[in-house]
Amino acid sequence: MSTPYYVSPEQIWEDKKDFVRRGIEQAKEVVALEYKDGLLMVAENPRRTTFKISEIYDKIALASTGRVAEYEALRVAGIRESEVKGFTYYREDVTGKWLTNLYSQHMGAIAQAWDAKPLEIELLVCEVDGNPAVGSQIYYVDFDGTYHEEEKFAVIGGRAETITDILKETYTEGLELSAALQLASRTLERVEAEESEPYQISPQTIEVACLDATAGRRKFRRFSIEDIAEIFNYAS
Repeated sequence: MSTPYYVSPEQIWEDKKDFVRRGIEQAKEVVALEYKDGLLMVAENPRRTTFKISEIYDKIALASTGRVAEYEALRVAGIRESEVKGFTYYREDVTGKWLTNLYSQHMGAIAQAWDAKPLEIELLVCEVDGNPAVGSQIYYVDFDGTYHEEEKFAVIGGRAETITDILKETYTEGLELSAALQLASRTLERVEAEESEPYQISPQTIEVACLDATAGRRKFRRFSIEDIAEIFNYAS
C-alpha cells in the first residue's frame, strides 16, 4: 500500500503567497494620494478598454492591480452590495470601512480554501468625506484578506515599496490637483527610468481619477486624455 501524498498546511500557504507575489511583481502600479480637495488616484494603464480605478458608490472608489478579470468581479460585487445597503438602510451607511470588511472576508475565504486558487490582486478602497477638512481614508487589502489603513498616500503593484520610499521623501500635504498629478506621474516615470531607458509618462499612458470632496453627492471623477494633458500643460 502506497503512502498518501501529504503537504503541510504551512507549505501550502507559503506556496500560495509565492504564487500571488510572482503575479503582483509583474503588475503595473497604482498610486493614491491626498491632495487639497480630496484624493487622487493614478495608474500606469495605456489601455482604454479596461480600468484599474473605478467608482463604487457616492464617495467611494476602488483601485486594483493584478488580474483584471478578478478585479472586475469584485468591482461589480462591491457596487451591487453598496446599492443594496444604501437602498435598504441609508446612503450614509455605505462606508469605505464596511466595504473593506466585505472584500476582506471574501478574499480571505478564497485564499484559505485549500483547493482554490487565491485571487492575484491587491486592492485600495478609497473614500472621502463631504468636508475636505476631515480628510480621506485609504484601505489596503491584500490577497489573503488582511487589510490596514494607509496615511496620506498608498501604492500597490510590483514596485510599490520603491515608489512608497520616494513619496516619503517628496510628498507634502495640501497639494493642488495639478501638483499631485505631477508628483504621482513623475514618481512613476522615475521608477521606470531606473529599470529601462529614459521613459516619459504621457496622458496616453496613465489612468487618472479623483474623489473630489467639494463635489456634490457623487464625488468620483474620471479624467480624459484631454483633461490630463490640460493639467500637465498648466503645471509645466
